[in-house]
Amino acid sequence: MRFHHWLLRGASLLGLILLWAIVASIADTPVLPSPQQVLASAWQHSLSGELPFHLSTTLARVLVSFVLAMSIGTAIGIAMGRYRQLDIALDGALILGLNIPALVTIILCYIWFGLTDVAAVVAVALNKIPTVVVTVREGARAVDLRLLAVAQAYRLPPWRKLWKVYLPQLYPYLMAAARGGLALIWKIVLVVELLGRSNGVGFQLYSYYQFFDITSILAYTLAFAAVVLLVEALIMRPLESRLTRWRDG
Repeated sequence: MRFHHWLLRGASLLGLILLWAIVASIADTPVLPSPQQVLASAWQHSLSGELPFHLSTTLARVLVSFVLAMSIGTAIGIAMGRYRQLDIALDGALILGLNIPALVTIILCYIWFGLTDVAAVVAVALNKIPTVVVTVREGARAVDLRLLAVAQAYRLPPWRKLWKVYLPQLYPYLMAAARGGLALIWKIVLVVELLGRSNGVGFQLYSYYQFFDITSILAYTLAFAAVVLLVEALIMRPLESRLTRWRDG
């Protein structure tokens, strides 16, 4: 069954590449290079060392921002889901955080902290934390208190009750927050790099845009997309399957 799923996903991606090749061949314009030209450009940028350097720099920012946003957002979300008064008190700030444009947050962080990686990471994390809070809060509200009561009746140690009873009920919500978080963070990091960093994929895309180098733009985009697909296939999907396996049993 899993092989069948992989086959379908692979066929879908190959279909998109084939469609791209056909459209590029029909259009026959420098504005839309063919997949072969883009792959050749990506290979050249890789040999020069530019693409691996800028891609790894962006991925480092994504990782730090993701960990920061998930840690803070999960803690706040659980607290708001469990304590009604705290939920009411922080609800206004949460709505505000959800609706402030990412661009505003990025500009303010660069003004407050300077054009540094700290400002970049903080800006990305601040944009993601509210969405994590909303998702995890709903999970905390949905926790079955009867199961916790049973664990209490059997006098389970607090740490065991947390890991065996409470967190398993939150895993689907945590995975939803994580997947949605990565999808958002990938995009915001590129904007952050475009506006105020001197390296990273976002910076390179802006540089090639100035020279109207469509092939290089698509080469970096293709490399970035490949990493996103690998993270989803090799980390997020297997992790979700493992954490929610108890629901199928």
